[in-house]
Amino acid sequence: MALSKRQLFLFLSVVSALISVVAEPIKVLSTEPNVPANGVQQMNIFQALVLGFVQGATEFLPISSTAHLKVVPVILGWGDPGVAFTAVIQLGSIAAVLWYFWGDLTQLITGAARAIARSDYQDNDFRVTVGILIGTLPIVFFGLLIKKLIPDFDNSPLRSLGAIAIASIFMSLLLGIAEKLGTRKREFSQLNMSDGIFMGLAQSLALIPGVSRSGSTLTAGLFMGLERATAARFSFLLGIPAISLAGLVELKGVLGGGLENAGIVPLVVGVISSAIFSYIAIAGLLRFLKTRSTWVFIWYRLVFGVLILGAIGAGFLKNI
Repeated sequence: MALSKRQLFLFLSVVSALISVVAEPIKVLSTEPNVPANGVQQMNIFQALVLGFVQGATEFLPISSTAHLKVVPVILGWGDPGVAFTAVIQLGSIAAVLWYFWGDLTQLITGAARAIARSDYQDNDFRVTVGILIGTLPIVFFGLLIKKLIPDFDNSPLRSLGAIAIASIFMSLLLGIAEKLGTRKREFSQLNMSDGIFMGLAQSLALIPGVSRSGSTLTAGLFMGLERATAARFSFLLGIPAISLAGLVELKGVLGGGLENAGIVPLVVGVISSAIFSYIAIAGLLRFLKTRSTWVFIWYRLVFGVLILGAIGAGFLKNI
């Protein structure tokens, strides 16, 4: 019997949780990890499939893909998949969000163009489009600022497992407050440019690993009084420029330095896996939030962070 979107969504959430809290390393296909001198492991096809799932399932859920892509390989004993691999498989998520929202994007762009032609700057499509464009500026500005001020940000303490765990716990509490205080009365047709600016500022918090772009923007949307599904939809649309720019910049950088030890076949498998599970996650979350609250993600993030801190404290994980 075919699974419904809700069943697939719940399946993704459960599997993601199970993978994230495993306490013992799992050896894939009974092979030892092949870690070369540069510390970056050669991914096999199964590992690429799983990491593509992790990327796709967590990129658009409010639980942080960065956190899971760092934590899961460490817990499973697979080593570092490398910047090249994680940057390339993100292209699958970009393809999925463009695919899912293609109709919305074409409507917004053509609607905004018509509004400009007739000087109707109160048109909803125009206001939402400008809001998305303006809302993208904060994460671009702060992203460039971080690269300028912290050249080795990828290896900074802010990207350690402990920092990720703390960010996850903090954001779970913030989302809980937003869930409690949010009025959830405003629909998509009531969005304006200021919503884009405010949510764009919230989106820039996702530059801190463990915060989650989807989580920070969904939290901001609830604080702004948006309905849950509306907040999620606007979050996804706002994220398209940011995710695309980040993915393409990282891809350009890693291609310039070579693909490390990532084989072509695992890369392709990872991208396809990421695209499929990203699409399912987007569709599932939007449907889920039409009738349900965000408490399942709030509790998940809280438990996720506490378990990571506990594992570090007990010596099961290194705070790397």
